[in-house]
Amino acid sequence: MSAYDYTLPEHLIAKQPLAERDASRLLVLYRQTGEIAHHSIRDLPDLLAAGDCLVFNNTRVLPARLFGTRAATGGKWEGLYLTSDPQGHWKLIGQTRGYLKNDETVLVQSAAGEELSLKLIGREPDGIFVFEPSLSGTAVELLARFGTLPLPPYFDRQTPDANDWERYQTVFASQPGSVAAPTAGLHFTPELLAACQAKGITRAEVTLHVGLGTFRPVAVENLAEHQMHSEWCELPAAAACEIEATQARNGRVVAVGTTSLRTLESAMIHGGLQAWSGETRLFVRPPYSFQIVNALLTNFHLPKSTLLMLVSAFAGADLIREAYRIAIEQRYRFFSYGDAM
Repeated sequence: MSAYDYTLPEHLIAKQPLAERDASRLLVLYRQTGEIAHHSIRDLPDLLAAGDCLVFNNTRVLPARLFGTRAATGGKWEGLYLTSDPQGHWKLIGQTRGYLKNDETVLVQSAAGEELSLKLIGREPDGIFVFEPSLSGTAVELLARFGTLPLPPYFDRQTPDANDWERYQTVFASQPGSVAAPTAGLHFTPELLAACQAKGITRAEVTLHVGLGTFRPVAVENLAEHQMHSEWCELPAAAACEIEATQARNGRVVAVGTTSLRTLESAMIHGGLQAWSGETRLFVRPPYSFQIVNALLTNFHLPKSTLLMLVSAFAGADLIREAYRIAIEQRYRFFSYGDAM
């Protein structure tokens, strides 16, 4: 685990987005030579070639954070919605003072004064609670009324401000289902997308709904023992066709974010470059043989995280350590609202 640890000065954690999405800096690491260059994200069309394909994750962050009270005691309760089962039961992680008993109810109020009751009906491993909601409707519909945007703890604010509601979503987010943003996509504006298109760089969209599997910390020394949580993802037929066409013309497949990469690699494991959807627990770490992705655009990741292990597998652990050292030296901004590489 020490190979994936580093010390980051607090002032380099980006707690607010820049005024403009595409004003972020871009550290470019050339895997073959080890060369490192410093650019802006706006330089991306010049760094890519006509015929390359950018693969985006089009997931949308749900207002998945819930604040409520325990009906029996009046004590405060806080939860994070993860997913629903086929029966419509909600799976959440949560916290409260004391022990939450089976059949106990928590009450969540909406801004309009509505009340949602969540009855605890079961537990699963890793601290996951199973609740039965009192109101009809899909989870997406109910969360829109009763939930708020979940933010990373290093933002140092419990509730989102007006800026977060816009900037913690990508401009192409269309498929609700995530509890965290696919952060590499946050840098793109309509203008940057248009500039890429004008250069002859094509685009494909996949979906991976970001859940605990992406950001759950690694708590074991032996990485083979780490269990990823399941996350739903999809490679649509149109995306598979575009990627196949990219390969046929010797273009590069450029994954925008680790979630796009994991979706593509998961699809290859489950049958190759064709339409596929399903659950993935893919844990990419060194050594790993990548089957489809030629380049990766990503943010700077937390120490000892599975995401840092993924980029280390892609570019080499030594190169990533050096790139992070230089990024800290050059005062790059880190994590979700930070710069890219």
